[in-house]
Amino acid sequence: MKGGRTEHRPDSLGPAVDTAGRGPLDHLGRAREAFENHSWRDAHEAYLAADAAGEISGDDLDGLAITACLVGRERDFLDYKERAHRRNLASNRGTRAARDAFWLALFSLFRGDTGQANAWVARGERLIAGEDCAERGYLAMVTAEQMLRGGDFARAFAMAAEAVDLGERCGEADLIAGARHQQGRAALKLGRTAAGLKLLDESMLEVIAGDLSPIMTGLMYCSIIDVCRSCYEWHRAREWTVALSRWCDRQAGMVAFTDVCFVHRAEILCLQGSWTEAMTETRRVCDRREHHDRPPLGAAFYQQGEIHRLRGEATRAEECYRTASRHAFEPQPGLALLRLSQGRTDAASAAIRRLLGATSDRAARGRILPAYFEIMLAAGDLDEARRACEELEALSTEYASEVVRAQAMQARGALCAHCGDAFAAIGHLRESFASWVRFEAPYEAARVRVLIAGMCDALGDVEASALELDAARLAFEQLGARTDIDRLEGRSARKPAADKLSPRELEVLRLVARGQTNKAIARELGLSGRTVDRHLCNILVKLNVPSRAAAAAFASSHHLI
Repeated sequence: MKGGRTEHRPDSLGPAVDTAGRGPLDHLGRAREAFENHSWRDAHEAYLAADAAGEISGDDLDGLAITACLVGRERDFLDYKERAHRRNLASNRGTRAARDAFWLALFSLFRGDTGQANAWVARGERLIAGEDCAERGYLAMVTAEQMLRGGDFARAFAMAAEAVDLGERCGEADLIAGARHQQGRAALKLGRTAAGLKLLDESMLEVIAGDLSPIMTGLMYCSIIDVCRSCYEWHRAREWTVALSRWCDRQAGMVAFTDVCFVHRAEILCLQGSWTEAMTETRRVCDRREHHDRPPLGAAFYQQGEIHRLRGEATRAEECYRTASRHAFEPQPGLALLRLSQGRTDAASAAIRRLLGATSDRAARGRILPAYFEIMLAAGDLDEARRACEELEALSTEYASEVVRAQAMQARGALCAHCGDAFAAIGHLRESFASWVRFEAPYEAARVRVLIAGMCDALGDVEASALELDAARLAFEQLGARTDIDRLEGRSARKPAADKLSPRELEVLRLVARGQTNKAIARELGLSGRTVDRHLCNILVKLNVPSRAAAAAFASSHHLI
């Protein structure tokens, strides 16, 4: 650089030298300056150079650890924190060593190393020996976190409350905010939704003000977004995701927390119909593997699969779901919905039944129920579809969420439509449509409009039906929802195709689409096996499809079931 200023060459073999020939570069000075400016990668490289030169000690070792964490080198962070812990022990700085033990315990817990987490908590508690200090509150946070994960919500709430009090006595902002956040999460799990959300919002005041350490700030942002998503507070999730994105943008070279930020942002963008932007966000996660010591988040691949599925790109969607599964992320309900769109109702039903049956948490079930309802209705299992609808309605009352209400009203409307009650159906569907519009979810709103069009048609209002379909088609075209466009195009051929079939053939086709064998169909309809074979042959000829599976797919895509 000009003017004799220092030139930074991290890839050079020898020590960096200033261009004016003034000798070795001040690694620590550069590291500290970059740290203050939140230039985490530059700070980390300078700290590494200082460490290689044997210049690291005290607070600078903490700086090296923090920057390692922020640039995505979590294993290095643990190593440096352990070094700091040993140095503090050797210097008889028990309180500082206990603070190191807290971070080692917390990140061990995040990594699933519960035994190590417990060991570090025990070490930290022994070092402070009951002393009334902030470190005691930090170590209690690790225990409270374990209680939250283990379902002991009442004890977690009480322990977090004590930590908040201790943090206030010690004037420790990280402790106050982190423990109050745990209180809010525990309150939500105890069914105290309003109180829990209030505590969560309050815990974010220090985050917004910039009063917390960078690692605690990132942890708090990621956690509150995840909590808001889990309790269907989508407006809050959207608000905090925007705030997290802005914060991440101000942290030069930061990798930690940004991946979670990008995935959550992609999920919200997808709901809002910004599918191209959502895909860009997920690719930022998947393409940055070289900066991490962990593999990419499976959630990023799953979200890519969702976008491909909505676009009608089945092969790409399936690849993404499989990759998500390889990264230990459940590829359902997306994969089941893909199978449904392919006419493989039996595979979709088996997958979604397995998933819901293995899920007991009410909030988690709520994320599965809309897909479960859709698949059960398509499979003709009205009892299960009705139960799913009722559970969604109960959740919409419990959580008072615009999104869950929209899903519940959509399910109730679709159920009424399936049972032939067009007037009731259209009322529920209009409510669902209004909720989706308020939430700014164009794809879901367009899907409801297709259902409304069907009810208008059933009630003889052909013009209203055409208007609804035209609006839905325009939305699908703007989004690039190829599968839904194809369904609308096939809709025009629906009545002629249905008219070609006799009432008995329609009955047989519906049972075929639900996955029943010819023998089961014969038993249910009181027919001989030969008669069922003849009906199926006629169906294939009239619909001009090559196989039983193709007939089932035709029935599903043309809403004949």
